[in-house]
Amino acid sequence: MTTFHYRFTHFADPALRYSGRIDPEPFSNHSATSTRLVFPYTNIAFRFTGTSLTVRLVNHSAYYNSYIGAMIDGNEYKIPIPRDDESLDLPIANRLEPRLHDAIVFKRQDGCHYIDFEGLLTDPESQILPPSRPRPLRRIEVYGDSVSAGEVSEAVDYAGKPDPEHQGEYSNSWYSYTAITARNLNAELHDIAQGGVSLLNGIGWFNGPAYQGMESIYDKIDYNPSLGPTKPWNFKCFNPQVVIVALGQNDSHPFDFMKADYYSEQSQHWRTCYADFLRALRSLHPHALIICATTILEHDASWDKAIGDAVVSVYDSKIVHFLYSKNGKGTPGHVRIPEAYAMAHELTSFIRTFGEDLWK
Repeated sequence: MTTFHYRFTHFADPALRYSGRIDPEPFSNHSATSTRLVFPYTNIAFRFTGTSLTVRLVNHSAYYNSYIGAMIDGNEYKIPIPRDDESLDLPIANRLEPRLHDAIVFKRQDGCHYIDFEGLLTDPESQILPPSRPRPLRRIEVYGDSVSAGEVSEAVDYAGKPDPEHQGEYSNSWYSYTAITARNLNAELHDIAQGGVSLLNGIGWFNGPAYQGMESIYDKIDYNPSLGPTKPWNFKCFNPQVVIVALGQNDSHPFDFMKADYYSEQSQHWRTCYADFLRALRSLHPHALIICATTILEHDASWDKAIGDAVVSVYDSKIVHFLYSKNGKGTPGHVRIPEAYAMAHELTSFIRTFGEDLWK
């Protein structure tokens, strides 16, 4: 019988650096066995020595197949999670060169599943060290939908085309325009993005037929009703200098009321609620630049007009409206990797126009 030896690193080891909405409570609870990864691009950065890396986790899935991602020395890894609701040891990489490695383990998908991360398994004599680069001083928070989450981004053969059939295998938050923009700017990102989400409850695609909007998600850590109780987020844990609101794509389902009648009671109510959402964000982040946008995914231009009018109604010089060059007409399907890079280039350039003082 072969005996396997490894070093186990507990999730709360101080060498591990987390980024994303992470509940601080388990880190002060000595009996806690895991911390939960919920939103896309939530990640753990560290360095390790040795030839192999394995993660220990428990997955909880609502829909789609589940995967976890990793970057080791600039090489990307995609690992399917085969079973739910039990502790699993998932090998990420082996037969690596016996040296010091840079690593980031990250959540590829949105709240279609949660990951309870328990820790890392490495070679018996390995070391776990903090990341070589310090935590960025620049911080970005995004409130968005599937495009902001990088859903179906890896289906590059379908650029400019409708989506292929899929069960989560093409979704990769690393290649969302939001994550690319953050890396362009050397900024830490909280990607509060959920596929199918609208601004308001009762419309959109997420959690149908009891559709749940961002108004019920933005202030939570856990939020998917299919995966248990909700948990509030403490906004004091992350203070972004830039906030991006990328909503309005899914609010046309099941009825495109903004296109049908811009001045209807429902349309006016939506614009009022959008403005109220901006005021709520302003109260949480008094000094942040708030950028309001949709994406290049096809939608009626009335939604961008509605966002523009709502922004004007708030009378706040640091709340601005941004349009991409292919806004609302770039693709009938989700944004693929090359399209996400193009969006990120435009968004990065726009943010840079505000100068270095933006980040102070």
